[in-house]
Amino acid sequence: MAAYLIDDAPEGWSYLGTELLDGAPEALRQHLVGGHDEPGKRYPARANEPPLVYTERAASRLNWAYVLHPDGIEVIGEPGAGRGPLVTWGTDPRVRFRDTACLWRPDQPIPATTPPRATTRTPGTAAQPMTAPTARPRSH
Repeated sequence: MAAYLIDDAPEGWSYLGTELLDGAPEALRQHLVGGHDEPGKRYPARANEPPLVYTERAASRLNWAYVLHPDGIEVIGEPGAGRGPLVTWGTDPRVRFRDTACLWRPDQPIPATTPPRATTRTPGTAAQPMTAPTARPRSH
């Protein structure tokens, strides 16, 4: 992921495309993009100019920032914010994230919905109701 996002596009991305889903199960591709493949768009390379370097001062003008970590991607949503919450790489890709920047704080839960329920059932199985997690009793 780091090679694709950074090494292959050092100038950055205007938006990411469906090529990130190459190799994903077809049912998941259909759920996420409904058959509408669209390539990502990189910012144009700047010939004969040094690469852009974002300092703390310049970064405060960005709308969003993303920091790749071994266990997930940190999402920084507020201009000038030093940190953001970590979305683990194992997060279900069907989750819908809120794009309200002030909700992306490291001291708050990730602003996302749960993945939608499957619409088809395996024959012979009943749907299990969703229940809230229960607290485990503490041992003294």
